[in-house]
Amino acid sequence: MKYLQESEKVAKEQKIEVEGKVIDVTHDIYTVELDNKVIVTARVSGKIRLNMIRILAGDRVTVEMSPTDLTHGIIKFRK
Repeated sequence: MKYLQESEKVAKEQKIEVEGKVIDVTHDIYTVELDNKVIVTARVSGKIRLNMIRILAGDRVTVEMSPTDLTHGIIKFRK
């Protein structure tokens, strides 16, 4: 078994954070229109779910997305 050297370790992906407005709510799936007019589907992060913060249509939210899949995201913050 080969162990990776410090220089060979793969870095974690950088997350993209954007703001948007919730358009539609269906159970645990949210449809969010980002500020650049792109529509993505998102789910709620664990801390928001743990603290039972309600997110309704029309709320401004911060969505975190992976650079590899720009159609799905995680709602990290409600404003």
